[in-house]
Amino acid sequence: MLMKNYSRQFYTGERAMFAVKDARFEQCTFDDGESPLKESANLCVEGCLFKWKYPLWYCNDVVVNDSSFFDTARAGIWYTHNITLTNCVVNAPKTFRRSSGVTLQNVALPNAAETLWNCSDVVLRDVNACGAYFAMGCKNVLCENLVLTGDYCFDGAEKVVLRNCKLFSKDSFWNCSDVQVYDSFISGEYLCWNAQNVTLVNCTVESLQGLCYVKNLKLVNCTLLNTTRALEYSTVDAQIVGRVDSIVNPSGGSITAGSIGKLTLDERYVDPNATKITLTEKQ
Repeated sequence: MLMKNYSRQFYTGERAMFAVKDARFEQCTFDDGESPLKESANLCVEGCLFKWKYPLWYCNDVVVNDSSFFDTARAGIWYTHNITLTNCVVNAPKTFRRSSGVTLQNVALPNAAETLWNCSDVVLRDVNACGAYFAMGCKNVLCENLVLTGDYCFDGAEKVVLRNCKLFSKDSFWNCSDVQVYDSFISGEYLCWNAQNVTLVNCTVESLQGLCYVKNLKLVNCTLLNTTRALEYSTVDAQIVGRVDSIVNPSGGSITAGSIGKLTLDERYVDPNATKITLTEKQ
């Protein structure tokens, strides 16, 4: 398919290239003017600068490489489907809403507040993001080598897989279902509350009151570093490496750990016999 080529153009004004189809933009600047590429399809964007709001709304089949979204390009990509960003910097908050088929490869999002909300079929590889409420309500998410700093990430998400990731986030994975995390580090208070079907494999977790109120929590070869008041009211199958500082009132299941600094099984709130505790280190 032949593509119309636009090279080193400078666009201003609202809807500057509205509903363009089968087009390649190279080293172009989209300056003052809302929604420059709204309703467009089959776009290849290379080395471009986006400097104003809503640049890629209601678009389909978009590839963006080596481009920059300035902090003024707020709410940049909404209701867009099948979009790939590689080697990009997205400085604007609230990027990606109700979009599908979103792939980010080697992308920096230093101002990622309220980013990736209610999106589906999302792939993040080698992404570094900073901002609260990241990926709220997303479905079918794969993250590899994601480094995320920002509270309340993945709230209400479904079918999420993380591999080799680092999360520095209070209240991450609240209200989630079907979460798998492998070979990752998570630090933050109140991890995974009110979630279900959560599996962590070969992970290190640091959390105050983490992994509480979880239905069907599985920990395989995990380290709970500086983790206190853990597993409260959770049903759990846990294989924990070394010491856990404290565990409070799990609802049921089995826990194997090296040692537990303080174990609370209060019969006023839970059945102490519903959880099997096995300690592997000499007391």
